Amino acid sequence: MTTDSPTTDEALRDAGAELRPAAGHIGAEIHGVDLAGDLDDAVIAAIRRAVLRWKVVFFRGQRLDHAAHVAFARRFGEPVVLPRRGKASPPDVPEIETTADRLELGGRFGMDHDEWLRRRRHTLLRGWHCDHGARIDPPAATILRAETVPPYGGDTTWSNLAAAYAGLSGPVRAFVDGLRAEHRLGVGYQPRPGDDAYVRHLLDHQVASVHPLVRVHPETGERVLFVNGYYVEQITGLSRAESGAVLDMLLEQATRPEYTVRFRWEPGSVAFWDNRATIHLAPGDTAHLGFPRIMHRVMLAGDVPVGVDGRPSEPVTGSAPGRW
Repeated sequence: MTTDSPTTDEALRDAGAELRPAAGHIGAEIHGVDLAGDLDDAVIAAIRRAVLRWKVVFFRGQRLDHAAHVAFARRFGEPVVLPRRGKASPPDVPEIETTADRLELGGRFGMDHDEWLRRRRHTLLRGWHCDHGARIDPPAATILRAETVPPYGGDTTWSNLAAAYAGLSGPVRAFVDGLRAEHRLGVGYQPRPGDDAYVRHLLDHQVASVHPLVRVHPETGERVLFVNGYYVEQITGLSRAESGAVLDMLLEQATRPEYTVRFRWEPGSVAFWDNRATIHLAPGDTAHLGFPRIMHRVMLAGDVPVGVDGRPSEPVTGSAPGRW
């Protein structure tokens, strides 16, 4: 339980800013900070503390262009440069990936937007994920800004995986502390009958790693329940039936409403989250609305997860630390 007041951090208070928690376990809005401005080191350190404490922090009314977005991100780490990005991404700013839902999903691999979502998110928990979780070194953080959003719908939800782990009973925590699971790109996708272009794409660009089911956060030391519905294939050492039952239980734990926060986007909103300690759910309620939703993200390079036993993750295929 937290007793934080809205302006706990002295550096934010001195800068005329205010932090307002948004939910009991995760999420806070920071007001009074211009992310495009010349922020001093004390404010940057305060924002970092807020991200570590609240897992995701939100800023509204920001006026960032691509260059300012990247410059802000560099104050916290090294931006990832993806070898492949969608066609909506700016060609001259390699650190920026633009996600324009109706532009990016509709028409890819011979599927319209609705079919794409239906085949990739065919259960209630399938859409929950951390960014690039199948890699051996998933990004440490993501900074996402909204350019264009629907007048309604399109919210994103995050869950605090450290709180979810702490909420497990002692015997279950002791059980999962020693387990590891394979995270693989494309897990659970339901293929189309006959030839499926996306299956061929997955086979040509396969990425998989074996991660600890509970990782130790490299900055806070918290134990984090490292599960998600989008990448986790099977707990190693368990049968398929046992693994499925345990993963379902852990995913339900990780996405319990009390561990989540939901954010209503506006143009100029920015979300900055700890990708090591959260999973998030992209919206699935806008495809039928006909409104554009254009977002820009920068991801910060991360490290190789380490388990409670001190053992790091192991690559299976398709990724190496620091190589994108």
